[in-house]
Amino acid sequence: MDENRINTAAPEEEEESIDIMAMLRGLWDGRKTIIICTAIFLVLGLLAALTMKRTYSVTSVMVPQLGSSKNSSLSSLASLAGFDMGMANTGAELSPLIYPQIVSSVPFRLALMHTPLHYEKCDTAISMFDYVQSDYNKPTVVDYVKRYTIGLPGVIIGALRGKQEEPTYTVGGGEGPSGPRPVVMSAKEYRMQQAFGQIVSLNVDKKEGYVTLVVNGSEPVQTAELALKAQQLLQDEVTRFRVEKSESELAYIQARYDEIKAENERYQVMLASARDRSQNVATTAARVGTDRIQSKYNVSNAVFMEMAKQLEQAKMQVKKDTPAFTIIQPVTVPMKPANSRAKTLIVWTFLGIVLGCGIVIAKGYWPKLKEKMKAPEKEEK
Repeated sequence: MDENRINTAAPEEEEESIDIMAMLRGLWDGRKTIIICTAIFLVLGLLAALTMKRTYSVTSVMVPQLGSSKNSSLSSLASLAGFDMGMANTGAELSPLIYPQIVSSVPFRLALMHTPLHYEKCDTAISMFDYVQSDYNKPTVVDYVKRYTIGLPGVIIGALRGKQEEPTYTVGGGEGPSGPRPVVMSAKEYRMQQAFGQIVSLNVDKKEGYVTLVVNGSEPVQTAELALKAQQLLQDEVTRFRVEKSESELAYIQARYDEIKAENERYQVMLASARDRSQNVATTAARVGTDRIQSKYNVSNAVFMEMAKQLEQAKMQVKKDTPAFTIIQPVTVPMKPANSRAKTLIVWTFLGIVLGCGIVIAKGYWPKLKEKMKAPEKEEK
């Protein structure tokens, strides 16, 4: 029994080795096809590498200072026990897990889109939206190839429809004089803000408690400026959420303080006038009138002093609620592009080699496959 297994296994191993050797011989015989296919893809890769748009990437790492030291110690103990409380949203805190939603929001993207940036081709600062629509951003050869190959159906449909009026898109948000109002975008703004997902992104490390802002652009200085603006907008938005309640209380206390201050000054003037009038008059009625004004002034002054204390406390609360961002890795101007022309050329060349080998192997195995497919038909006959 064992001998039969050994005898059957030996031919299978021999057949496999013969197949591998035959495959290698087939590749050697079809080397001309492989070389031609590799050369074609090498030329295509060279064209793609020379005509591709260079992209630059800027990364900034920030640590939001959230909560008090007591909360931080509790979070540390909870993380040791296996519970994730460090990034939780407690009280008026805005969880860092919400930060990516802020970065991907329409108002945030519109603000970045219309931020003036410095481009090498422009003498003055210009926004990304205006730069894309201007003559400075000319399409490359690859863009034309993509448009009239992959995007050809869209070009044909657009030509058949003709030039139409661009629609406007309305999304929620914004505050106006008479209350909330919608945000209105043009079709070009709508298409561009959808592409911002590949331009600006934010990653949150829940375990370590830091956030990483990644911004991609077409030029080094422009990318760095866009990253700085995105960082500033994120901090402003988080600050607005954190201090919104305390600023509202401060505004109320400030208004009440101004009223009490005006009333207190009015009573002070009235008391001074009453005392001046009663200096040479020793009547009881004059003294009673002066005492009545003095009592009102004392009450008003006590309320005024209390409101002054509350006003200072409200100002301190606003400063306390203002979040602080520790910048671990600041925004720097990138020195090298993120995409490499050499890598692009290597990838295209590798694809050419793989495709050439695939064609040669397919040619060698196609006759055998046809014979195997015909064999059952002959047996049936």
